[in-house]
Amino acid sequence: MSNNNISFILHKPQLSENIGACARAMKNFNFQKLIVIDPKPIFPNDKILATSVGAKNIVSKSKNFDNLEPALKNIDIVIATSARFRNKNTKHIQLEDLKKIDYKKKVAFLFGSEASGLSNNEISYANYTLQIPTNPDFKSLNLSHSLIIIANTVYGSINSKTSSFKKSKKVKEASKKDILSMTNLCIQNLEDIGFFKPKEKKPIMLENLRNIFYRMELSSKETRILSGVFASLAKKR
Repeated sequence: MSNNNISFILHKPQLSENIGACARAMKNFNFQKLIVIDPKPIFPNDKILATSVGAKNIVSKSKNFDNLEPALKNIDIVIATSARFRNKNTKHIQLEDLKKIDYKKKVAFLFGSEASGLSNNEISYANYTLQIPTNPDFKSLNLSHSLIIIANTVYGSINSKTSSFKKSKKVKEASKKDILSMTNLCIQNLEDIGFFKPKEKKPIMLENLRNIFYRMELSSKETRILSGVFASLAKKR
């Protein structure tokens, strides 16, 4: 098990101070991989570096993307944080459930912007959603506070002797990259036959499709089979 398998993704962060504080929180628990998606401030900048204190190396090595999807191509499991329960058919987990995650895989924790959190569209890319227990009358947590709570929990989990649920070693779970590729192939075929009608419902239909594929925990073989099915259907038209 390695801390190097774990990434922390900040989606559209708004404040330089929070980005720096997140980097510092990561280093407190020996995590190194920071990913920043479309940050509002110039990245990096002097304020980010100043508030990161001894974690400037994490900022300098971080990856910056314009949107979420390409950031997930090398990730196996995405856990999205949310202060509110989503009425979606997605697996909702608590902090104690993080002990069951297989950290031999590449795991990413996804955090939304300070003002609006994560949209349902961004949540649709996740395998799980995670709620941090808080005062029900004041649920909002600072971005860096949320990150440090999760980092502390995960650090304890991967350094404990608690084992995750076992699966057959012969079954290779599909990578996030494979699932993204398969999903996009399915979506393109559906686009070609005019499936997304009416047009205004397309965003929610895409969210639902991604929710279906990501929660299924497909194997690599199953993903290849489905990709073959979608490709064959396209040839038949």
